[in-house]
Amino acid sequence: MTARITLFTKPGCHLCDVARQVVEIVCAERDLDFTETNIWDDPALADRYAARIPVITVDGTEIAHFRVDPAALRAALD
Repeated sequence: MTARITLFTKPGCHLCDVARQVVEIVCAERDLDFTETNIWDDPALADRYAARIPVITVDGTEIAHFRVDPAALRAALD
């Protein structure tokens, strides 16, 4: 089964740019894709995540917010 990785972001977020780079690197290592979701496109997501962006989930489980550690992301995918 392939893990589903979602990166929740908002425009103009520097931490989102850094998190995207980490997710891209780890996904490239594992030949995986990820989904990036702008929280402003969904009021429920904006309410849930606005103060903690970026948020990374693997198979629906939140594994990081603000900053993502590559080793933690790799461990969540194992």
